[in-house]
Amino acid sequence: MTQKKSEFNKVLNAWDILVIAFGAMIGWGWVVSTGGWIEKGGVIGAALGFAIGGIMIFFVGLTYAELTAAMPQCGGEHVFSYRAMGATGSFICTWMIVLGYVSVACFEACAFPTIITYLWPGFLKGYMYTVAGFDIYASWLITAIVIAFLIMLINIIGAKTAAILQTVLTCIIGGAGILLIVASVINGTVDNLDGQIFAGTTAGVNIKAIIGVAAMSPFYFIGFDVIPQAAEEINVPPKKIGNILILSVVLAVIFYAFVIIAVGFVMNPGDIIASQEATGLVTADAMAAAFNTKIMAKVIIVGGMCGIVTSWNSFLLGGSRAMYSMAESYMIPKFFAKLHPKHKTPVNALILIGILTMLAPFAGRKMLVWISDAGNFGCCFAYCMVALSFMILRKKEPDMPRPYKVPCHKFFGTMAVIMSGFMVAMYCIPGSGGDLIIQEWLMVLGWSALGVVFYVVCKVKYKESFGTLVEIISDEDAATLMPEADEEELDKVIDAAIDRVLMQKSDLIGGTV
Repeated sequence: MTQKKSEFNKVLNAWDILVIAFGAMIGWGWVVSTGGWIEKGGVIGAALGFAIGGIMIFFVGLTYAELTAAMPQCGGEHVFSYRAMGATGSFICTWMIVLGYVSVACFEACAFPTIITYLWPGFLKGYMYTVAGFDIYASWLITAIVIAFLIMLINIIGAKTAAILQTVLTCIIGGAGILLIVASVINGTVDNLDGQIFAGTTAGVNIKAIIGVAAMSPFYFIGFDVIPQAAEEINVPPKKIGNILILSVVLAVIFYAFVIIAVGFVMNPGDIIASQEATGLVTADAMAAAFNTKIMAKVIIVGGMCGIVTSWNSFLLGGSRAMYSMAESYMIPKFFAKLHPKHKTPVNALILIGILTMLAPFAGRKMLVWISDAGNFGCCFAYCMVALSFMILRKKEPDMPRPYKVPCHKFFGTMAVIMSGFMVAMYCIPGSGGDLIIQEWLMVLGWSALGVVFYVVCKVKYKESFGTLVEIISDEDAATLMPEADEEELDKVIDAAIDRVLMQKSDLIGGTV
């Protein structure tokens, strides 16, 4: 383990990291999937399902909160798993989280121009080709590439710039959601809940339906883990970072649950079925019904568009920091550990992910759905390894300073391992509703094979340096570390210090005479 002072600029405040995490979790799903959630569990059943799913994520979030406060260093999962499991465990954990971040960023590059087609039906121009049943148009492709380039550029300019963008867009999302909720209270009616409070008529069926919603809901909370990735850029006390991480999860749960209930208040079961069959944008149609004008449906769609960018922005930030931390440990080429000389952002990692997001739309939206699902599996797998790292470090390093300390750690840690393991199992068990299809498994295996190549090549190339964890220390501690120097250089440093002291004393004596 080597030590150094952080090279990142500490530019993110408490609000910045809250909106980065919350914006990552609130994407496009609340606009397009609400109808499916209600059909699956009923209005109250779906809301309860998301609350239960939020509790599942809450357990995992607690482990992240403690570990992030204890080790506020760029890379998050990379550092946690290294301290607990060593270099190999850290490589696996970080490699899987990179898959998650990069795949979601690539998916959002396709989702953004797709949403424009809802706002502007004549948007698609210049048919080019078809991939997996999805038609690629020149206008669609150009839009995706331009937006991908701009988001990459914003992140290169600096984390603070990205946070400002996140704040603006998250406020738009929140405003659209609040408008829907308030309008549903004023113009909606509980009568619309008749026949759709729960999915079934018996307790057994309803419980099964709620569990079904709860099982898939954690996938919509992926993103809170971006906070530890940017830990070195956060100018907030470590204990407060843990509190903000947990708060972001709680806010996301409340947002999803309230949107579900709001839709149920303004649309009866027949309306929801009709909306599902027509556009699939049940939340947007609910907004139109609440205000009695179709124009307001576009407000929700714009909110969803902002949600795509906030997720995209957060995962680009997280993915680049994860790659940076791996390169710092010589697990992938050192090239990716380069920071921009002015903005202090991992410029080469950002450029790589940016290029991938610009190339992704050429593969079509259907293929990107497969990649996104594979990436979600990677995130959940990393969550499980972080939860295990939490338990290992409590036993292995009980005296580690923990500014944010989880009470009853054995209970919460065990629950975090079980819940994150359950999420991984959902991807693996056929018929679970979240299981990966063959194309998605091939992508996971392909990514894993690429990781094996990097592991072997970098271990051979960097030898003893491979898997070296760089520990970030405070400015005060960094000042006490002398750089490697020969005796002659050391003598010069000592002589210069003595000369300064003598000069100060002579000035003092001269001033008193």
